[in-house]
Amino acid sequence: MNFKELFDFLQQLQQNNSKDWMDANRKWYTSLRKDFIVWLDDLDYTMAQLDDGYYPTPGKKGINRINNNLMFHPNKPIYKDHFGAGLDKAPNSADFYIEVGVKQCLLAGGFWRPDPKTLRSIREGIDYNGEVLQAILDKPSFKKLFGELYEDERLKMPPKGFTKDHPHIELLKNKTFAVVHELDSKEVLQLNFKRKIKEVYLEMLPFRRYLNQAVFL
Repeated sequence: MNFKELFDFLQQLQQNNSKDWMDANRKWYTSLRKDFIVWLDDLDYTMAQLDDGYYPTPGKKGINRINNNLMFHPNKPIYKDHFGAGLDKAPNSADFYIEVGVKQCLLAGGFWRPDPKTLRSIREGIDYNGEVLQAILDKPSFKKLFGELYEDERLKMPPKGFTKDHPHIELLKNKTFAVVHELDSKEVLQLNFKRKIKEVYLEMLPFRRYLNQAVFL
């Protein structure tokens, strides 16, 4: 995958974010999208060798649309400023997300603002053994790569069914359970980019497994 060319395309797209420009450069976009899918297929195979519980996710299934959803976000530009994809994408589970863009590049995973049923399951899991999740979050190598949980909206009061003196009340107040490792574009362009992805994937795996176990129990 020629990520330098991908960055060039995305930069020009953001400077000319219109259907006319995209139509005039459709072959360029299609070529890059195909290359990205091939790259994802290779990464998908690599990840499957790392994790026995990995859910095979072909590039065509994992890749996100480049169009923004203007029905729910009418003020956004027509096209996104990045290529993104989810791997290890079992139904209703915390997938492993990759984003390569002009403003940010990142590796992430977890649940971003899950539906009420899923959120309730996660909170019940924390109520049962939240110390396990806290230990994962406190692990030095984990904190080095991800810092804290992704900062998003939180409840001001304890969620329904939990008291303010619950030992894991600060975890329970979260509406999003996800972590993010930001990348410099230079890292994406390096030959060992895949090695970096493998490192982040493996460090994140216990976190994602904990969430998935809570959801599926």
